[in-house]
Amino acid sequence: MKILGIEHIGIAVDDLNKTSSFWGNILNIFHTHTEVVESEKVTTTIFDTKKGKIELLSSSSSNSVVEKFIKNKGTGIHHVCLEVDDVSHAIIELKEKNISLINDKPKIGAEGYKIVFIHPRSTGGVLVELAEKPK
Repeated sequence: MKILGIEHIGIAVDDLNKTSSFWGNILNIFHTHTEVVESEKVTTTIFDTKKGKIELLSSSSSNSVVEKFIKNKGTGIHHVCLEVDDVSHAIIELKEKNISLINDKPKIGAEGYKIVFIHPRSTGGVLVELAEKPK
């Protein structure tokens, strides 16, 4: 597994419009797009600094992981995403090292990335997403 860099920081929000205004209008970070990610039951809004992205996550369902996160911990940093060269290979390597994964197979996330999440119990308390850029 080769880590290519930090892809984005995911932030759980309860008011996508208000929070987007801060990142886009106050900090003047370029808004690339907003999309619904059905597999995760979230709406994402992405801001690109050219050295990494900010991904705002808003629940699109009352039973989404983001909704549960906000109810339990409040809004704020939800996960850190690292870009990898091959997410399927990363899953194999991590399983061989007994690292706990949230999902055993890659899912398709925002921007078409293949993704997998590493459980916080294996990372010192941080939810880590690994993402492979679409070809």
